[in-house]
Amino acid sequence: MKNLRDGQILRIAVPSIVSNITVPLLGMIDVAIVGHMSSPAYIGAVAVGSMIFNLVYWLFGFLRMGASGMTAQAVGKRDLTETIRILARSMAIALGIAMLLIILQIPLKWLGFRLIGPTADVSPFAATYFYTVIWGAPASLALFSLMGWFIGMQNTRFPMIISIIQNIVNILASLILVYVLGMKIEGVALGTVIAQYAGLLMAIALFLKYYGRLLPYFRKEGLLRDFRKFFVVNRDIFLRTLCLVAVTLYFTSAGARSGAAILAINTVLMQFYLFFSYFMDGFAYAGEALGGKTYGASNRGAFREILQRLFLWATGVTLVFTLTYVFAGQWIVKVLTDEPQVLDAAKHFLPWAWLIPIAGVAAFIWDGIFVGITATRGMLISSFVAALFFFVIFLLSKDTLGNHGLWLAFITYLAMRGITQTIIFFSSTH
Repeated sequence: MKNLRDGQILRIAVPSIVSNITVPLLGMIDVAIVGHMSSPAYIGAVAVGSMIFNLVYWLFGFLRMGASGMTAQAVGKRDLTETIRILARSMAIALGIAMLLIILQIPLKWLGFRLIGPTADVSPFAATYFYTVIWGAPASLALFSLMGWFIGMQNTRFPMIISIIQNIVNILASLILVYVLGMKIEGVALGTVIAQYAGLLMAIALFLKYYGRLLPYFRKEGLLRDFRKFFVVNRDIFLRTLCLVAVTLYFTSAGARSGAAILAINTVLMQFYLFFSYFMDGFAYAGEALGGKTYGASNRGAFREILQRLFLWATGVTLVFTLTYVFAGQWIVKVLTDEPQVLDAAKHFLPWAWLIPIAGVAAFIWDGIFVGITATRGMLISSFVAALFFFVIFLLSKDTLGNHGLWLAFITYLAMRGITQTIIFFSSTH
């Protein structure tokens, strides 16, 4: 049975990990292309534009998570009508939000620029990038719904395929628009939009080919009935994401106020967290899909076994990353930068990166489980408590510990998310 559960976990986790690793390539491709243009302002424009959209889309990540958990439970209950209705609800909300973003693009751009503060030479190019890429919002948000639905249907191969197709299309479209048609920043932006719609078309094609048989199960009756639950689940995830965004933005701004060298080393060391998250998110998706399915089927024995195997796999991954960071951390920093100041600072702050896997592992697994069983209120509470610890610890220690206090607050924040979720889970009836 253990081999069976491990096989189920890996069939979902591995494609998700591959998909996660391809996601940063979209931004890297844009940076690589503009990096060979005539002005460094183009790189700044892509950085600013990408940051705005990353924040916006991160806030609306509830479209994926909400669809994933609720669909997985419907699969466990063998309720085919509800599976297709969940997709319809999620897609309707996604397209509604996307239309709102397009309508409000001018104030949204103003707010984004106020938060990030691009310089005068970067602002015009960043505005061009923003006003082009905003038209990809319907595709991006609709894809969130479809990706979450596929995961809920126990299928992470399709999100992986879609991510790969997006990258290929983005490379080809951007290269043609920039180097063949002579476009500059608008060509890079348009290439990103084309890739987003190519991903959506691929997702729709895969849905129709492999899940089109579910369309006859669609019923208008009851479509609006569970919108309240859908909004409650997604509201909690949205508010929980606001807590995460607040911590991330404050961490970055606090580092920036400490000077360029500290900002640089914090940015480099944060890549250690991102590397770890690419792998752990795969197991979180397995928790969403398998945890939600067994929970929906009221199979508590299978649910507990999935939970145990997930934490065993997570322990193994954590051990590998911890050892890698301890023994190869300095080498990883050298790969990421050759700035002497940053390399020197790394010697003092690198030990904090060693603690990232141990501090953060539980939160990833619990996030997946909580999404799967739609216990989103627990996710919100744990994120709020962890964010509170972050701000209190940093404010109390910043004058004496400086940037070490910032990292102490961040590591505590990661750990408290997992600790709080553990307490919530075992104190509930799940």
